[in-house]
Amino acid sequence: MSEHFFLGHHAFPHQGRTLVMGILNVTPDSFSDGGRHLEREAAIARGLELAAQGADLIDVGGESTRPGAPPVDAATEAARVVPVIAALADRLDLPLSIDTTKPEVAEEALRAGASLINDVNGLRQGDELARLAASAGASLVLMHSRGSPETMQTLASYHDLVQEVKERLAEAAAAAQRAGVPARSIVVDPGLGFAKDAAGNLTLLHRVSELVDMGYPVLVGPSRKSFIGAATGKPVGERLMGTAAACVAAILGGARIVRIHDVAELLPALRMAEAIREERLG
Repeated sequence: MSEHFFLGHHAFPHQGRTLVMGILNVTPDSFSDGGRHLEREAAIARGLELAAQGADLIDVGGESTRPGAPPVDAATEAARVVPVIAALADRLDLPLSIDTTKPEVAEEALRAGASLINDVNGLRQGDELARLAASAGASLVLMHSRGSPETMQTLASYHDLVQEVKERLAEAAAAAQRAGVPARSIVVDPGLGFAKDAAGNLTLLHRVSELVDMGYPVLVGPSRKSFIGAATGKPVGERLMGTAAACVAAILGGARIVRIHDVAELLPALRMAEAIREERLG
């Protein structure tokens, strides 16, 4: 394994400060912030704000993947995200991620300045996203999921959850490499909330280190999700502290990237978790 992994042309050491992926949903119906940044200038302003707050990369999405969400056509999705990515690419020197399952949207986003494709389907629809990433010199996040947003919560039964997640992610990573994506440009994500019940999400968080053992950087995205509500009894707007605890668990387990909405609020907890993990100050 190389000493560094890559998000586009940005290199990061495998051992080091946890990276923060700020969430920028340019959608009317995302589960916790739908409509807040749908207008283009509001989305651009939010992206710049996330960077100023300390985000190391920004994940821009134009289609909600919450349970039960209806699909969006590629033209609508691209119209939402591509101008935002282009504007942010002009103003920021950090990796921009396109959160999409559609090759047409990914291709336009890469041309606009994205350097990372975040595929919540983990190449279940074929390797076209991987081939696009390879040809553009982009990186690829492979997330574990089953079904679609409309069906995934009916597919949350596993014989051995962690082992099955690892096996599927390993298959996807191998397919990406066959399509030309270097191993150093692949990130894996266990897909909290995607075809997992509340207990399964807790299991994955508890056993993040087993995913790290696969050899790829691990991204974990617990932000404001329903399993936090199940554990705490809090509605979606009051899950900041639950999200903080989930992120701390992920970091102590060795996660390399956490995907969150509330960058400024959570950054002190993330840095504290790193200090504990590394047994160091400053």
